[in-house]
Amino acid sequence: METVVKRASSEAYDEAVSLLAAGHVVGFPTETVYGLGAVATSEAAVAKIFEAKGRPSDNPLIVHIGTIEEVDNYITDVPEIARLCMEAFWPGPLTLVMNVKNNSIAPNVTAGLSTVGLRMPDNDVALTLLRQLGQPVAAPSANRSGRPSPTEARHVYDDLTGRIPMILDGGATGIGVESTVLDVTTPTPTILRPGGVTKEMLEEIIGDVFQPTKLQAEAKETPKAPGMKYTHYAPNAPVVLIEPDAQKINNAIKQLQNDGKKVALLAMINLHQTLADYFFSFGDTKEQMAAQLYDALRACDNTDADVILAVTTDEKGVGAAIMNRLEKAAGNVYYGR
Repeated sequence: METVVKRASSEAYDEAVSLLAAGHVVGFPTETVYGLGAVATSEAAVAKIFEAKGRPSDNPLIVHIGTIEEVDNYITDVPEIARLCMEAFWPGPLTLVMNVKNNSIAPNVTAGLSTVGLRMPDNDVALTLLRQLGQPVAAPSANRSGRPSPTEARHVYDDLTGRIPMILDGGATGIGVESTVLDVTTPTPTILRPGGVTKEMLEEIIGDVFQPTKLQAEAKETPKAPGMKYTHYAPNAPVVLIEPDAQKINNAIKQLQNDGKKVALLAMINLHQTLADYFFSFGDTKEQMAAQLYDALRACDNTDADVILAVTTDEKGVGAAIMNRLEKAAGNVYYGR
């Protein structure tokens, strides 16, 4: 299969809509990462997502819609809390998990659950595509399963060339980490996956929000949201996490190099260590760190580094999303622990 990359244009939208309507998959940008979309009401079309990604089918998919009005087509009873969240954060990086109407969404989207995650992306290319198509689109990140998520069209091409027919190029994404997933079917709304809409932001609108610990989140046998069950976001070389302490980082680099390993360091600009064989900057704020995280992880694959030393951050605000992705990329491996 030939994979074509087309910059967003009226012609490109027409082609992408035709492919989706015919049951094919298309890569497209959102404000978080690039998604791999298929019409969410077609079980056969959705199956092509799992095939292209090599993704386990027991992981549910998020459904993207172009207007808030479409929610009632797929959800049994929309809680008032969900309405408040939509008003405050849609379009935007917030997925709401709600009870799904029978036979409204293909069963392989929900992985057999009675719930589905819906979101309305804050990206002009994505919204134009969704509104022209006029159908819901199931879309996980457009990468091979387990790889770092794509934040540029070239990342999608690197992972999925020959596996999908088209990538709609809308430039680099803005936020860089996937959407927050909020379950509003629980007595207290529960964050299943942290993202660009933080716990603090949600609580300003809807009051108490429960954000489970890492162990609590991973204890569920059947995940309600993507990214809860398997190792994700990993480059080829093993990732090891380390605290943002210059002396500890220097000591770790020296020890690893003494063991004959080439080291790539991923860190904020102020922690740049010249001892590292390779250095990739996260910028100097958490927002920049989130936006550049996946690109930095992927950049390591273009080196001969034997180990990637990634500096951690605190879990305040978007830091919770960053650490969620870093810990999954590293398999929870910390240097010295």
